[in-house]
Amino acid sequence: MSKFIATFFGVGNLPKAPGTWGSLAALPVGYVLHETVGFYGFAIATVAVFIIGWWATAAATKGRDNHDPSEIVIDEVAGQWIALLPVSLGATHAGADMLALWPGWVVAFVGFRLFDIWKPGPVGWADRRGDALGVMLDDVFAGIIAAICVMIGAGISHGLLGV
Repeated sequence: MSKFIATFFGVGNLPKAPGTWGSLAALPVGYVLHETVGFYGFAIATVAVFIIGWWATAAATKGRDNHDPSEIVIDEVAGQWIALLPVSLGATHAGADMLALWPGWVVAFVGFRLFDIWKPGPVGWADRRGDALGVMLDDVFAGIIAAICVMIGAGISHGLLGV
């Protein structure tokens, strides 16, 4: 069960760039969560995925030398959902379909992937921990930085540009 969760139902087993596949798979699931349980439910689901992902990652890597094998992508799901939280909140406040805020989706996805790969500051620190918590935290930090980029983009678009 831990491997099934850690690979996000097998998505992590796809060839080439499993982290990107994990992030992509997180998008429609995040949308469905937002539409069915709203912003607050989506936020709670994000916390739950972090906690369950931490457990699943620890269990799936127990006794292995590699603490962060590429097939483990539940961390990407948690990070990608964090990056999407401002989009979900914005859609909720505007009373709009979350897909109508598509520029936020693009910034959330591209920003999250960029910071997850680049690993600036706290993202790199968490990645170097060498344990299951570090596997999860580096994506949490990448998601937070991407979420900040989403908010800055929304502020520029809706505030400065008045769109």
